[in-house]
Amino acid sequence: MNTTIMLFLVQDGITNGAIYALLGLALVLVFAVTRVILIPQGEFVTYGALTYAMLATGQVPGTARLAVAMGLVAFALDLFFARNALHARLVIHSVALNIAFPVALLGLIYALVGPGTPIAVNIALALLIVAAIGLYLYRIAFQPLAHTSVLVLLIASVGVHLALQGLGLLFFGAEGLRAPALSNAAVTAGPLRFTGQSLAVYGLTIGFIVALWLFFGYTKTGKALRATAVNRLGARLAGIRTTLSGQIAFLLASVIGALSGILIVPITTLYYDSGFLIGLKGFVAAIIGGLVSYPLTAVAALVVGIVEAFSSFYASNFKEVIVFTLILPVLVLRSLAAPEVEEEKD
Repeated sequence: MNTTIMLFLVQDGITNGAIYALLGLALVLVFAVTRVILIPQGEFVTYGALTYAMLATGQVPGTARLAVAMGLVAFALDLFFARNALHARLVIHSVALNIAFPVALLGLIYALVGPGTPIAVNIALALLIVAAIGLYLYRIAFQPLAHTSVLVLLIASVGVHLALQGLGLLFFGAEGLRAPALSNAAVTAGPLRFTGQSLAVYGLTIGFIVALWLFFGYTKTGKALRATAVNRLGARLAGIRTTLSGQIAFLLASVIGALSGILIVPITTLYYDSGFLIGLKGFVAAIIGGLVSYPLTAVAALVVGIVEAFSSFYASNFKEVIVFTLILPVLVLRSLAAPEVEEEKD
């Protein structure tokens, strides 16, 4: 270990930590608004990354057809749950959102896909596909369970994770994929060399965090999400549609996950199940942040990334163990600081 190696490890840790920060923020957002511990966040990462990789090779990804199928199921659920109060406006809205949008997106992909499609177009298409999947996922799997316990929502989340992982194997196969970098530029600063991809990671992460801060602090929708996170029942009594809040939370989480995957896949080869481990590291950061604090989650994610980088240098075989061990002292401290609750007697 010398100064140069240390700087390289810190640089690598900050790059990874920036990705974990995005995922941690998405997990905190979803849990705060819906009480769902979003284990499938890792699948949003792999779906976004591998969808972008397939589009870059001129192929139509199976996730585009999955979005159409999920939209049809969401439309059927809308009609079923509103069967006693159906009206034309509701049906038209549901058709536009659940059928017209994914079908139009699939048609757009068939029209634009090809080896010569610009990178920006492929990224936009990948984000739209995963955003649609995230939106329909909440409608199908979690919205009907919105008023159940956290344990039931956790079990549903595990089931969704396993289902999406199996579908990922079907769509992308067992072989890993990589995608073209967002930029081939590079900047040298002393012994360090910053590639265009790593600079894109830093810039997009900072930009997304600032955008979320502005969204939650200065927009009506963002304030509605904050109100839902503070008190779901109170938000409903104030006229806030908590169902819509949940949909927006899942939409943002899916976009954040897909963007994280798109930032990762030019750097390293990703497989259909790679997102689970990446998502878990974001979950570690979210746990350290108590699943409530966005700034603490972002700082914790950087710590997780740096610890992972140094662990890979000193004990690469145990780097995952070391990273996940970080949550143990946090859990112990939180349990000691929590107020004592007397157990109910039979």
